[in-house]
Amino acid sequence: MDAPLIRLAEEVAGFDPATLAPEAQHDAQRRILDTLGCALAAHAHPAVQAARRVAMLSAEQPGATILGTAHRTSPELAAFANAVAGRVLEGNDAYPGGGGHPSDAILPLLGLAESLDADGAALIDAVWIAYQMHFAMFRDLRLREHGLDHTLYNAMATAAGAARLLRLDVATTRHALALALTANLALHATRIGALSMWKGCAAANAARGGIFAARLAAAGMTGPERPLDGHHGLLELIGPRAIGGMLGGPDAMRTRAAHKALLTEYHAQGPILALLSLGVTAAQVARIEVFTYWFTWSEIGSGPEKWRPETPEAADHSLPYMIAAVLVDGGFDDAIFAPARLADPRIAAVMARVRVTEDPMLTARFPRAYPCRVEVTLQDGSVLRAGLDNPPGHPDNPMDDAAMAAKFRMLAGRLLPQARVAQALDWLGALPQQASLRALPPLLRAADQASAALAAAAPASLPKTAPAIRPEPPG
Repeated sequence: MDAPLIRLAEEVAGFDPATLAPEAQHDAQRRILDTLGCALAAHAHPAVQAARRVAMLSAEQPGATILGTAHRTSPELAAFANAVAGRVLEGNDAYPGGGGHPSDAILPLLGLAESLDADGAALIDAVWIAYQMHFAMFRDLRLREHGLDHTLYNAMATAAGAARLLRLDVATTRHALALALTANLALHATRIGALSMWKGCAAANAARGGIFAARLAAAGMTGPERPLDGHHGLLELIGPRAIGGMLGGPDAMRTRAAHKALLTEYHAQGPILALLSLGVTAAQVARIEVFTYWFTWSEIGSGPEKWRPETPEAADHSLPYMIAAVLVDGGFDDAIFAPARLADPRIAAVMARVRVTEDPMLTARFPRAYPCRVEVTLQDGSVLRAGLDNPPGHPDNPMDDAAMAAKFRMLAGRLLPQARVAQALDWLGALPQQASLRALPPLLRAADQASAALAAAAPASLPKTAPAIRPEPPG
C-alpha cells in the first residue's frame, strides 16, 4: 500500500477540531472573507462569465450556489465557476515561490458545505485541513521544477477538505486522495509564454477535480493502490523524496500563506510599492532598474514577452509593464490590466526604460524574505532609491483585521450595495457560530443581473498612496 498517502488520509480523517487553536480559526475566517471579496469583484470578468455560463447549464437541488446569483448547480460545477472568480483578479493569498494559491480551495469547499447544509465551524475545519494539505504537497513535491503545474496541490487540498466535510473514514479518504492525485496532474506550460485565461482557471479546475474525487469516493469509487510511491506513480516520475505529514510542523496557513494588498502577482507588490514611495512622475524618469531575487526575475521580469504583453493575464505577470503603468498613472489600480491599456503608448514608452536585474544578495534572502530595491535615474541625472523587505500581507508584515475588512468592502462593493456588504461582514465575523451556510449566498447576490454586470464593470482600486517606506538618499 501507498504508505505516505495512507498517513495523509489518517491525518485528514483523524483530525480533532478541538485541537484547532483560536488564532488558526480566526485566520481561516480572514482567508474566507478575503477570497469571497475577490470572487464578488470578479463577477463581470470574461473568464468568470464563461465559467458561469457553463455551470448554469445544469441545475441541482439542494446543490451549491454560483456566487452572485440565485442559481444552484452541482458542487463540482459551482466549484469551478466560483474558484475562477476567486482567482482571476490575482487578489487572493499565495504561497510565493511556486506554491500557488491555497485559497483556491475555499469557495469549492463552501459550495460543498452549502450542499450538505453544514455549519460555519465545519467549513473552517475543512479550510484548515485544505491549507495543511496544500502546504505539505508544496513543501515536499516542488512540481514546478519538473514541468508540472502546482495545481495538483489544489486538487489534493480540496479533496482533503471535502473528505473532512463528508466525514469520510481513513480508507475512503485514501481513495479520495488517490483519485485526486492520479487524475489532476497538469502542465506548467499554463504559465509560460503568452499567458491565456486558463492561467487563472487551472487551479479552479483542479479544485473541481478534488471535490469530484471526494464525492466519488464517498459513493464507493476506489482509486489506484499506489499513485504516489508505486510503479509509474508520481515519485517515480519526479524522483524519490520524503513525503512528510500535514500536521507535524508549524501552522502552515497562519505562518506562510501571504495575503495581497494589491490585486496583482505577489512578487510584483514590493517593487510597485517601493516605486510609489519615491513620488516621481513618468516625465521625470530617464531609467528604472528593479533589483530582485531570482524567482521574481525568472517569473515576471525576464524574456522579451514581458516587455510586450498581449493579454491581461500576461500583463499581470509582467513586472516591466506594471512598473511602467503605475508610473504613468501615479498609483496602482487593477484597471491597468484592461485590454485597452495594453496598447497605451505612454506605458510602452516608459516600459522601454525599465530594467529588471537579479541581485544574488537578494536571492540569498529568499524565501525567508521577499526583498527588492528600486533605483530611479531622473532626467537631471540624480538617482533615487527605495527598498522593501516584505510587502504588506507577508507574515512578517501582516495586514490587520481592519485592512482585511477594508479590502473586502472595496472588492465586494463592486457587486453589492454597501449595506449588503456590511451585512456580509457581520455574518462572516460570526462564522464559527453560524448554524447553516445556506444563509450566506443570498447575502452575496446582486439585486439583478443587469445591475450586477454594471457594478462589476467598475475596476477595483486601492489607495494610490503607498505605505511608509523610507527612500534612500539620492545617489
